[in-house]
Amino acid sequence: MKTIFRICMLLLLSGMITACCNCRHKAAKGERPLVGTTWQLIQIGEQTLKPVAGKYTLQLLEGGQVAAKGDCNQITATYTTDAKHTLRIDAPASTRMMCPDAEGEARYVAMLDQTTRYDMDGTMLLLFEGDRLLAVMQAIEQ
Repeated sequence: MKTIFRICMLLLLSGMITACCNCRHKAAKGERPLVGTTWQLIQIGEQTLKPVAGKYTLQLLEGGQVAAKGDCNQITATYTTDAKHTLRIDAPASTRMMCPDAEGEARYVAMLDQTTRYDMDGTMLLLFEGDRLLAVMQAIEQ
Protein backbone atom coordinates (compact mmCIF):
# COMPACT_ATOMS: atom_id res chain seq x y z
CA MET A 1 0.00 0.00 0.00
CA LYS A 2 2.90 2.34 0.77
CA THR A 3 4.32 1.74 -2.71
CA ILE A 4 1.05 2.75 -4.40
CA PHE A 5 0.83 5.84 -2.20
CA ARG A 6 4.41 6.84 -3.10
CA ILE A 7 3.79 6.34 -6.81
CA CYS A 8 0.64 8.47 -6.62
CA MET A 9 2.47 11.20 -4.75
CA LEU A 10 5.34 11.18 -7.29
CA LEU A 11 2.89 11.45 -10.18
CA LEU A 12 1.06 14.28 -8.46
CA LEU A 13 4.29 16.12 -7.70
CA SER A 14 5.64 15.72 -11.24
CA GLY A 15 2.32 16.96 -12.63
CA MET A 16 2.48 20.06 -10.45
CA ILE A 17 6.07 20.78 -11.49
CA THR A 18 5.30 20.51 -15.21
CA ALA A 19 2.20 22.66 -14.86
CA CYS A 20 4.32 25.46 -13.41
CA CYS A 21 7.17 25.07 -15.89
CA ASN A 22 8.05 28.21 -17.89
CA CYS A 23 8.30 26.12 -21.06
CA ARG A 24 4.52 25.66 -21.09
CA HIS A 25 4.06 29.43 -21.44
CA LYS A 26 6.96 30.14 -23.78
CA ALA A 27 4.93 30.09 -27.01
CA ALA A 28 2.26 32.41 -25.58
CA LYS A 29 4.91 34.88 -24.41
CA GLY A 30 6.47 35.11 -27.87
CA GLU A 31 3.16 35.36 -29.69
CA ARG A 32 2.69 38.45 -31.83
CA PRO A 33 -0.61 40.14 -32.70
CA LEU A 34 -2.10 39.07 -36.02
CA VAL A 35 -2.81 42.67 -37.03
CA GLY A 36 0.14 45.01 -37.30
CA THR A 37 2.89 42.37 -37.28
CA THR A 38 5.00 41.93 -40.39
CA TRP A 39 5.14 38.24 -41.30
CA GLN A 40 7.70 36.65 -43.63
CA LEU A 41 7.08 33.48 -45.61
CA ILE A 42 9.28 30.55 -44.53
CA GLN A 43 7.25 27.66 -45.96
CA ILE A 44 4.75 27.38 -48.79
CA GLY A 45 3.07 24.04 -49.24
CA GLU A 46 5.76 21.54 -48.34
CA GLN A 47 8.61 23.72 -49.62
CA THR A 48 10.78 25.39 -46.99
CA LEU A 49 12.19 28.76 -48.01
CA LYS A 50 15.19 30.71 -46.84
CA PRO A 51 13.85 34.13 -45.78
CA VAL A 52 15.18 37.06 -47.83
CA ALA A 53 14.76 40.52 -46.33
CA GLY A 54 11.93 42.46 -47.95
CA LYS A 55 10.53 39.53 -49.97
CA TYR A 56 7.40 37.48 -49.41
CA THR A 57 6.04 39.50 -46.51
CA LEU A 58 2.51 40.04 -45.25
CA GLN A 59 1.06 42.67 -42.97
CA LEU A 60 -2.59 42.87 -41.96
CA LEU A 61 -3.43 46.48 -41.17
CA GLU A 62 -6.20 48.04 -39.09
CA GLY A 63 -9.29 48.68 -41.18
CA GLY A 64 -9.09 45.43 -43.15
CA GLN A 65 -6.25 46.30 -45.54
CA VAL A 66 -3.42 43.96 -46.56
CA ALA A 67 0.07 45.21 -47.41
CA ALA A 68 2.26 42.44 -48.81
CA LYS A 69 5.36 42.02 -50.92
CA GLY A 70 6.11 39.18 -53.29
CA ASP A 71 9.43 38.61 -55.01
CA CYS A 72 9.49 42.20 -56.31
CA ASN A 73 5.89 43.39 -56.54
CA GLN A 74 3.70 45.14 -53.97
CA ILE A 75 0.49 43.25 -53.21
CA THR A 76 -2.68 44.83 -51.86
CA ALA A 77 -5.95 43.26 -50.80
CA THR A 78 -8.63 43.44 -48.16
CA TYR A 79 -9.17 40.89 -45.40
CA THR A 80 -11.75 39.78 -42.89
CA THR A 81 -11.17 37.77 -39.72
CA ASP A 82 -13.02 36.81 -36.55
CA ALA A 83 -12.52 35.26 -33.12
CA LYS A 84 -12.84 31.75 -34.61
CA HIS A 85 -9.57 32.29 -36.55
CA THR A 86 -11.19 32.55 -39.95
CA LEU A 87 -9.14 34.68 -42.33
CA ARG A 88 -10.22 35.63 -45.81
CA ILE A 89 -7.87 37.66 -48.03
CA ASP A 90 -9.99 38.98 -50.87
CA ALA A 91 -8.86 39.84 -54.39
CA PRO A 92 -5.11 40.20 -53.95
CA ALA A 93 -3.74 42.44 -56.68
CA SER A 94 -0.14 43.32 -57.41
CA THR A 95 2.00 45.65 -59.42
CA ARG A 96 3.24 44.12 -62.68
CA MET A 97 7.03 44.35 -62.60
CA MET A 98 8.98 41.46 -64.13
CA CYS A 99 10.46 39.50 -61.24
CA PRO A 100 13.29 36.98 -61.18
CA ASP A 101 10.93 34.57 -59.36
CA ALA A 102 7.65 35.28 -61.18
CA GLU A 103 6.45 31.70 -60.65
CA GLY A 104 7.09 31.86 -56.89
CA GLU A 105 5.30 35.19 -56.66
CA ALA A 106 2.27 33.84 -58.54
CA ARG A 107 2.18 30.88 -56.14
CA TYR A 108 2.37 33.27 -53.16
CA VAL A 109 -0.52 35.43 -54.42
CA ALA A 110 -2.61 32.30 -55.11
CA MET A 111 -1.90 31.04 -51.58
CA LEU A 112 -3.09 34.32 -50.07
CA ASP A 113 -6.29 34.09 -52.14
CA GLN A 114 -6.94 30.49 -50.98
CA THR A 115 -6.52 31.21 -47.25
CA THR A 116 -9.63 30.54 -45.17
CA ARG A 117 -8.25 30.37 -41.63
CA TYR A 118 -5.15 30.85 -39.53
CA ASP A 119 -3.51 29.60 -36.37
CA MET A 120 -0.62 31.00 -34.37
CA ASP A 121 2.20 29.24 -32.57
CA GLY A 122 4.51 31.67 -30.79
CA THR A 123 6.10 33.79 -33.51
CA MET A 124 4.66 31.63 -36.31
CA LEU A 125 1.55 32.31 -38.36
CA LEU A 126 0.08 29.24 -40.04
CA LEU A 127 -2.26 29.80 -42.99
CA PHE A 128 -4.78 27.14 -43.99
CA GLU A 129 -7.39 26.36 -46.60
CA GLY A 130 -9.80 24.34 -44.48
CA ASP A 131 -7.55 21.77 -42.79
CA ARG A 132 -4.80 21.91 -45.44
CA LEU A 133 -1.69 23.86 -44.41
CA LEU A 134 -0.88 26.38 -47.14
CA ALA A 135 2.00 28.32 -45.61
CA VAL A 136 3.99 29.14 -42.52
CA MET A 137 5.11 32.70 -41.86
CA GLN A 138 7.39 34.02 -39.14
CA ALA A 139 7.14 37.35 -37.34
CA ILE A 140 9.88 39.78 -38.33
CA GLU A 141 11.55 41.50 -35.41
CA GLN A 142 11.19 45.26 -35.69
